[in-house]
Amino acid sequence: MSDAVRDPGLQPARTRLAWRRTTLSCTVAAVLSVKTVLHGSAGALGWVSAALILLVWLGFLGVAHRRITGLALNEAAPPVLTVRGAVVAALCAVALAVFAVALVV
Repeated sequence: MSDAVRDPGLQPARTRLAWRRTTLSCTVAAVLSVKTVLHGSAGALGWVSAALILLVWLGFLGVAHRRITGLALNEAAPPVLTVRGAVVAALCAVALAVFAVALVV
């Protein structure tokens, strides 16, 4: 095989949009959890769940911001998502879902 330069095409732009869309979804979930706690009678478990949702949201926001910035700075050869970043993003998504279910139930 030759050492041809990789042409990523529109992949970095689509990846950036996917990260932004996922960040927006996490933001909506976090805002709705806080709204549920403020306007309902959630009790102590509700407040703890909402606080954990906000912490998880901040963690995901940090990973997403780092990834979006990395993709925007180097579109010709976008950096590979690190294993640590992928694990943190996946754990944040799962934790957000678990805490949201705990808040609703």
